[in-house]
Amino acid sequence: MGNIEMRAVFAAELKKLMEKDERVVVVDADLAKANGTWALRNEFPDRAIDVGVAEQNMMGVAAGLSSYGFKPYIGSFSPFVSRRICDQLTLSGCYAKQNVKVIGSDPGITAELNGGTHMGLEDVGVLRSVPDLVIFEPVDAIQLEKAMPVIDAYEGMVYMRLFRKTIDDVFTPDYEFDLFKADTIKEGKDISIFASGIMVQESVKAVAMLENEGIKAELINIHTIKPIDREAIVNSVKKTGCAVTCENHNIIGGLFSAVSEVIVSEYPVPVLPVGINDTFGEVGKLPYLKNIYKLNASDIAEKCKKALGLRT
Repeated sequence: MGNIEMRAVFAAELKKLMEKDERVVVVDADLAKANGTWALRNEFPDRAIDVGVAEQNMMGVAAGLSSYGFKPYIGSFSPFVSRRICDQLTLSGCYAKQNVKVIGSDPGITAELNGGTHMGLEDVGVLRSVPDLVIFEPVDAIQLEKAMPVIDAYEGMVYMRLFRKTIDDVFTPDYEFDLFKADTIKEGKDISIFASGIMVQESVKAVAMLENEGIKAELINIHTIKPIDREAIVNSVKKTGCAVTCENHNIIGGLFSAVSEVIVSEYPVPVLPVGINDTFGEVGKLPYLKNIYKLNASDIAEKCKKALGLRT
């Protein structure tokens, strides 16, 4: 499925859900074309709503719909459905125990030419402290397709970081998805790599580089950062004795923070981050941005070797 855009997979799966369940509605904030949900307006004119450039109002509308038994999906670029609507998501959504699925597209550097104002480098950090919120990031089109019915069946608030474009497949069609269990992609004994989103593909390449040097890395995809799979993390580092986290996000508040919290409280070992080092984004294409922020496979491999040097 690697030749299919992630937003197209999302829209196709959302269409299936809307066909099966009249309670499912989609609410956009003037980005239906960008996020792939534009065609749903023709098929479901009464259940595909555009509130305009008013993301906070979008969350309020969705919370109201949820309180009447509907199952709203709302979407915009990741910073606009995290830091911009944080209060409405927290109070009207999670505090009120509503059932709204929040889709944040183009997370992190994948905003590319839209630049730093549109880069959600802190969305996980903003939202991870909100009680009762599930935070999920699919790795590829296969995982997204498998995840959509599970997320729809989950009763409660979910925030999804969604890369819009095409990306190489990590999983095969027989993959079985569990929202609350991390995926061990490659078993190893020397170092644990915990990765999320687009960094899983880079980590797969890094594992191969390390193997060529005789280092057997264990790669685990943390697709749900909250609640995080503590058991998978602890079991892995007990084998390897050190770890590296890889994320398309600020290392403050994101995957590095979440994994470190588990490790320091349950099985302390050295942990080093690969991610955005507390800075804003800038305009550029993805290869350029991966280079300047050191998010390539070679950067992961080097950080792994540094972590190995810290292992006792």
